[in-house]
Amino acid sequence: MRAPDWERRLYLAAHPFAYPLLRGLARRGPIVRVPGLGVVVNAAPLAREVLMDGETFRKDGPGSPGDLWTPVLGPSVLLNMEGDAHRALRGRLTGLFTPSYTDALCARVLADPLERLADRLARGATVDLVDAARVMAGAVISEVIGLDAGTEADFRHLFEQGERIVSMVSLRTRRLTPAQVERARAVLDPLGAIAAESYADGDESTVMGRMRTLGLSEDEARGAAGAFFLTGTETVATLLPRLIALLADSGQLARVAAARGLLDRAIDEAMRVTTPTPVMLRSVHRPAVVGGVAIRPGDRVLIATHNCCRDHGPFDLERPHPPELRRLWFGAGPHFCIGYPLALAQIRRVAGTILDAAPLRITGRAAARGVLIPTYSHFAVRSEAVS
Repeated sequence: MRAPDWERRLYLAAHPFAYPLLRGLARRGPIVRVPGLGVVVNAAPLAREVLMDGETFRKDGPGSPGDLWTPVLGPSVLLNMEGDAHRALRGRLTGLFTPSYTDALCARVLADPLERLADRLARGATVDLVDAARVMAGAVISEVIGLDAGTEADFRHLFEQGERIVSMVSLRTRRLTPAQVERARAVLDPLGAIAAESYADGDESTVMGRMRTLGLSEDEARGAAGAFFLTGTETVATLLPRLIALLADSGQLARVAAARGLLDRAIDEAMRVTTPTPVMLRSVHRPAVVGGVAIRPGDRVLIATHNCCRDHGPFDLERPHPPELRRLWFGAGPHFCIGYPLALAQIRRVAGTILDAAPLRITGRAAARGVLIPTYSHFAVRSEAVS
């Protein structure tokens, strides 16, 4: 089965009704008003235009991410803020995830689990990359929150806690029910308490301690830790198996394994195809015209990021990304994902360890159901370098 077929299967398993609707809307043009849904943007240039205008298209109004996450995370977590308050908080967080810091963090935190993964592959064992990616994501987010180093079982449990919260959201969800908010807070509040303790310690070698040094209040630091927990674990863990699958299915795995300078290009192209954030929401606060469509205050804009990205074709390492598409799946402008360097550092290290075991043979895979971000329920590989 070719790579595009598997990617389509993953999306259909996760969203059997919403995904065909989403792809159908792409055929109706670059931007279209859909009754009951909102104004849907299907083209990357228009999506970037919307994302760059935070005064008109906001994350803190009706139908925006603020409606969804403020009851769970509080009012000050970047993903539900705009204006001066957003600029001030983001300014204080700018120095948090520098490339040098995130690379050193991942090198330290992932050293032991990556050594165990490399050993299993070197022995010719069959490895489920879905499970391995969850362990790695759990290990990194444990460090970010300030949890004491744990076992692989602890890291799996932490990932599963975040997965239970995120799975309450679908492509059509506008806000969580009171019961869902209560379930989410039952997970996040204890983690927030641990993050607050790490913040109070003020150790600048920790992420929470760095937040204190950068001038964040305790509430802001707790909210940021919760947001990183919910967004960072799923993005990285779902991408890693799909990256390896896309490389294998397109016949490019051996090439990237041999020429490691291609890895960043492969990661970017895999993110374009998989689109970790398939939909982005904005609330309209003042009149505007986008792509010839008049938009009014009170409208909801649904940026179909997946449509914008897939408009550029199937997985292809030779196709450059046009400027308007560049990392659109992480946002643009004032809301570009602040955790991007951390995600990239983690993906590089784990993918590099897997590619070191090439050639690889896929021994089994299946699509996951009931998830927000499409992924595999398992993706098993074995190194064929072992005699």
